[in-house]
Amino acid sequence: MNAPIPSPDTLPVAWNWLQGLLMLMFPLHLLLMNAMLGFTAVSLYARMKGGETDERLAHELAKALPVLIAIAINFGVAALLFLQVLYGQFFFTSSVLMAVFWLSVPLILIVAYYAAYLYDFRFATLGKRGALPIALTLIGFLGIAFIYTNNNTLMLEPQRWVAYFSNRGGTMLNTGSSATWPRYLHFMTGGFAAGGLFVALFGRFKERRDPPLGARAVKLGMNLFTTLTLLQIAVGFWFFIALPRAVMLLFLGGSVTATALLAVGLTLALAALAAGFKRSVVLSAALTIPLVFVMAFMRDAVRTGYLKPFFTPDMLKVAPEYSPVVLFFITLMAGIVTIVWMLRKTARVYRTII
Repeated sequence: MNAPIPSPDTLPVAWNWLQGLLMLMFPLHLLLMNAMLGFTAVSLYARMKGGETDERLAHELAKALPVLIAIAINFGVAALLFLQVLYGQFFFTSSVLMAVFWLSVPLILIVAYYAAYLYDFRFATLGKRGALPIALTLIGFLGIAFIYTNNNTLMLEPQRWVAYFSNRGGTMLNTGSSATWPRYLHFMTGGFAAGGLFVALFGRFKERRDPPLGARAVKLGMNLFTTLTLLQIAVGFWFFIALPRAVMLLFLGGSVTATALLAVGLTLALAALAAGFKRSVVLSAALTIPLVFVMAFMRDAVRTGYLKPFFTPDMLKVAPEYSPVVLFFITLMAGIVTIVWMLRKTARVYRTII
């Protein structure tokens, strides 16, 4: 039985513009999300480890978490907006099929966000219970990522939508797909690995004012980065062979662009790993940041390969209406200016405190 795919909406501008914005916003969201995961995990570990330096490191990372979460959410909303505009007939359908889980995301996020604030503001008074709120935050992030992975894989497999007729309660998940679990583990290992690198960069920043704390952050962050990057490469191979044959072959010569992305991605990953083993924090970051963008483009190639039998973005009709796009760019620039101003103010206050 073939699933009925809704008709797409018209676009206000050519799809290339919206695709370009998606491919800009999503990698930025990934980088911020990775930093958020790394700060959360290392802070939890340091808090549980104990000791004077680890306690101070856990607290310093805790102070940055609320700001990181807020900025990551904003960039994530922008990326989700463009995904919905371009692939709405698939994304909205999968969201409805798993509506109970999808609608729980804001609630989970609110709880995780509140726990991060509690962990920061009550760090000194929580005592031995201090690990509980940050553990709750981390569990919330992992749960949200799992829900998003299910949604993003379910939207790519319309043939699975017919399961609705045996599950009309909005509780469908796509765990039966061969790609769901390796995709989730691939992105999570990569997220924590890059997050460890951000912790190490934070340590480099702190080394001049607090050498013991900075050195500890670098050690923990780089250990996390190298270990999980190795694991991510292994999980990435599992994810690759779990893809449908037609999609997998795109990266093996079937598409020049997809094949080149795979080659560049592997090269950058191995180079970043080598730099990580040498404890070269800045070089590792300089290689990892473009790697995240390459991986985002690879993800887009996978999405295109999955949906090609049903849809390609150039099929979308355009009804020119430029005012929403102009308003978005104005709002985007105002938002960026506001974020930069906020970060500068925060950094100034932070330097005053320490």
